[in-house]
This record gives sequence, C-alpha cells and structure tokens, in this order.
Amino acid sequence: MSPGDDPDIGLRERKKAKTRAAIQEHALRLFREQGYAETTVEQIAAAAEVSPSTFFRYFPTKEDVMMYDVLDQDLSRAFRTQPAELSPIQALRAALRTLFAGLPAGEWALQQERAALMRTVPELRGRMLDNFAETFDFIVAMLAERVGRPAQDFAVHNAAGAAMGVVMAAWFAGEHDPEADFFALMDKGLAHLEAGLPL
Repeated sequence: MSPGDDPDIGLRERKKAKTRAAIQEHALRLFREQGYAETTVEQIAAAAEVSPSTFFRYFPTKEDVMMYDVLDQDLSRAFRTQPAELSPIQALRAALRTLFAGLPAGEWALQQERAALMRTVPELRGRMLDNFAETFDFIVAMLAERVGRPAQDFAVHNAAGAAMGVVMAAWFAGEHDPEADFFALMDKGLAHLEAGLPL
C-alpha cells in the first residue's frame, strides 16, 4: 500500500506523505547517479518539482531525507489488525510479513538502496544510529497500545528493546552481505526471539 491509499488518513496528510515519498525517491536517484556528497538540496528540490523552502518544510537537512521511513505508518496499521490471540512479538512478525508481502518490487528496491546508503555514507550512518532511538520509541508505542499498558512500563520497554535488537542485527548484517534480504533476516530474528533466543 502506498502512503496515499489509506482512506483513514486526511487529504492533507496524504498529500504530505506523497510529497515526502517523492522527494526521497528523487533524492535516491540523484545519489545513485552522482553520489551523495555531490548532490545538493537544490538539485533534489528541482527534481521533485518543489522549491528549496518546501524541501526544508519536509526535511530539515539532506540527511533527514534518508531517515524518513515511508513504511512506518503502514506497519503500524498492519500491527493493529493482527488477531488478539497473538503475542506482541508474534503480531509484529505477522505485521511485517503482511507489509512486505504487499510491497511492490520497485518500492522494495528503493528500501534496499536506502539501507545500503545509510550503511555506507558516514553522515547517514551516524544519523541512522541516532535514529534507532526513534525506532525504539515507535516500537514501544505499538506494543504499549496492543497490551494496554503505559509506554513507560518496564516490560513494554524490555520487549521493545528485544525487538529493536532484531532490527539492528538485521541492519548490521547488510554490512557483511550487501545482498542480504533485510525482511528475511527480520523474520528469522523475530522467530528466534519468540523461541527465547536459544544459543
């Protein structure tokens, strides 16, 4: 599902999501064609047919373009629809399967390219490590809502931390194998977590 297809999101938010996704897609193309450091905000804005001031309304810096994850809201919606009998980790695994099963090949390729850039460009790598804290908060919010506990609950934080470890393990695996399937690694990692992390 693209960010513009959900009727539950207001028209203004759908337009914003489409604009963010378009800016990111054009940025990725330019980074591929001429390199990350050589690409300017002005070039990205021109390619996306927006003004530089509009670019900065969506992304404070060039690095922020790569930090935006177009799939976050789709994952959150898929997670909420999982059967109540599933544990939070099982629900997260099922939601990821639902999300990636419906992802068009072109969008999947963009996500792979984005991940590769964030691992190899020093500025992006540093920002991505910082961004893991935001991803952790995102997972905490989803799990807390599902189990009806406050986001500050220790058990919720602990479960979110374990899930976050799976995300990080899958992400770092790409450093050793650029062709690694991030989704398959995430699914395998969550299965390992469900099993109690046996070694």
